[in-house]
Amino acid sequence: MLKLDNSLLEELGLGSLPDDQKKAMLQHIYETLELRVGTQLANQMTDRQLEEFEQFIDAGGDNNQDQALHWLETNLPNYKQVVNDVFEALKAEIKQTAPQIVAASVQQAPSVQGGAQGTLSQ
Repeated sequence: MLKLDNSLLEELGLGSLPDDQKKAMLQHIYETLELRVGTQLANQMTDRQLEEFEQFIDAGGDNNQDQALHWLETNLPNYKQVVNDVFEALKAEIKQTAPQIVAASVQQAPSVQGGAQGTLSQ
């Protein structure tokens, strides 16, 4: 099972992000992973398989999630490898851009000291 947590952000070079940005980054990683895996799996399915699988997704709920996973195991036994491959590729992309992401977060963070000095000079 994949873990999307602070240790992943540390591994990717994003451990120094502020907590709110860490949460947003983890959400972004999850959504991107979900989209890319879904696209790859859909490309491997026949139209009939896609219709069957969409029924589980559209119905929602924990029970349907379990049924969807069982369906994937039965109909696309390589789905775990697809998930892993997509996850590793996404991690490599993020590692490459991590310095820019961290630099941007530093620029966005308001300077407490600068803000205090601005208040005193007014």
